[in-house]
Amino acid sequence: MNKELIIDSGTTEVVMALIEEKQLVELHRDRKNNNYSVGDIYLGKTKKVISGLNAAFVDVGYEKDAFLHYLDLGSQVNSLNKYVKLAMSGKTNLLAMDRFHPEKEIEKTGKISDVLSANQPILVQIAKEPISTKGPRITSEISLAGRYLVVVPFSDRISVSQKIQSTEEKSRLKRLVQSIKPKNFGVIIRTVAEGKMVADLDADLNSLVSKWYGIAEKLAHARPPKIILGEINRSSAMLRDLLNESFNNIHVNDPIMYEELRDYIKTIAPEKIDILKLYKGKASIFDHFGVERQIKGSFGKVVSIKSGAYLVIEHTEALHVIDVNSGQRMKSDNSQEDNALEVNLEAASEVARQLRLRDMGGIIVVDFIDMQQSANRRKLYEKMKDEMSKDRAKHNILPPSKFGLVQITRQRVRTETSVEILEKCPACGGTGKIKPSIILIDEIESNLRYLIREQNEPSLTLRVHPFMHAYLTKGFPSVRLKWFFRYKKWIKVYPSTSFHFLEYRFFNKLDDEIKL
Repeated sequence: MNKELIIDSGTTEVVMALIEEKQLVELHRDRKNNNYSVGDIYLGKTKKVISGLNAAFVDVGYEKDAFLHYLDLGSQVNSLNKYVKLAMSGKTNLLAMDRFHPEKEIEKTGKISDVLSANQPILVQIAKEPISTKGPRITSEISLAGRYLVVVPFSDRISVSQKIQSTEEKSRLKRLVQSIKPKNFGVIIRTVAEGKMVADLDADLNSLVSKWYGIAEKLAHARPPKIILGEINRSSAMLRDLLNESFNNIHVNDPIMYEELRDYIKTIAPEKIDILKLYKGKASIFDHFGVERQIKGSFGKVVSIKSGAYLVIEHTEALHVIDVNSGQRMKSDNSQEDNALEVNLEAASEVARQLRLRDMGGIIVVDFIDMQQSANRRKLYEKMKDEMSKDRAKHNILPPSKFGLVQITRQRVRTETSVEILEKCPACGGTGKIKPSIILIDEIESNLRYLIREQNEPSLTLRVHPFMHAYLTKGFPSVRLKWFFRYKKWIKVYPSTSFHFLEYRFFNKLDDEIKL
């Protein structure tokens, strides 16, 4: 499978598009300097212990207290609390894990009030980012993810990814890790470790163990709430988790991020360094690689499928509902049952893609076209499982019910990706009143005059619809050239296919949009 990663780095956020076989399958937005990302480790303070919920609310510095359930404490939470207490007191001579004596594991059916008390410092990790009105969901079962391994302090278990099928390979990896694993560290062997030698695993393990001792050093005399360790940025995390032989290209438009990713790839997969490329074109990187067009066609209430069938996606507070419609797609040579099966199998692929693309979580109900034969329903179920196997998020799929409904639960750890794809009417701008296009150039020039003479902007960039770009830049003398003679300043004008006909925006030298 051919994979490409397109990264659009702006001043406030980074947008990453994962392309598989030239089709957009994942879209991630990562705000720069974003705290409370999944994987971040905080020293928090217990604010309330709620016995009725068997949970606690923990202050990690966010406007809403984070939620910590008893089942998210981890069986070794007493060992963690003991270690944190030693680290905060500065007793560094007692922090070596091979000399640390773990505490007794907590019971699965215990009460949180027996473990935590109000105002108690506790080391936690973000398990789910803040969503809507909810604060972060956290866990005190700390795990440190590397390229090949995940390290879990205060455990001695070694487990292997279920995606590694070979029993012999699982046994080999377990033996290798057992020979190099330090005491009081559990290890989860990741899928990408398949076929790797002991030197690769040892280097990854040593890096993660060093990271744990770095956390211990930062805890010395720390006062909650405080971030102790931030997860690597989302683009690097995607490379860590996804980078393999099937990756063809990684395109990024920011020189600084290019160097950061280059250094990171050198450490995790030096043989793949040549696939990273710096984009230097004038058009936006998403326009150049056709990502913007796919975004516009993939988000929205109605999603078309190539054959003519389509999906209708509705969102409610409790769940997501997807309705499959055949549209005009019916082959006269086939029976109704065959047509329904063909549409359903094609729709299953698109449903799986939409769940990844929008990062939809919680309960999803898919209303496929009714089929009478149980064999066909089994085919649909197997197809749905096969397509969802590409999804990294934890999920569970139930067989089609007698009503043709397929129920899916999918892990939600971040806010669902939503893109506004409804464009303003080019004639009325969404007001219902027509604005004569003949005065548009006057309006642009009026704003241009204000920015140059009143705001003293040293550099200006104007983005417009491609038709408007041609009008402003073609011919002699062009409108842009007249502006140059009039204002003694050259205005950069770029086309943007995502703009509607009368839309325009000004940007400063930092490529920040200027609000007028």
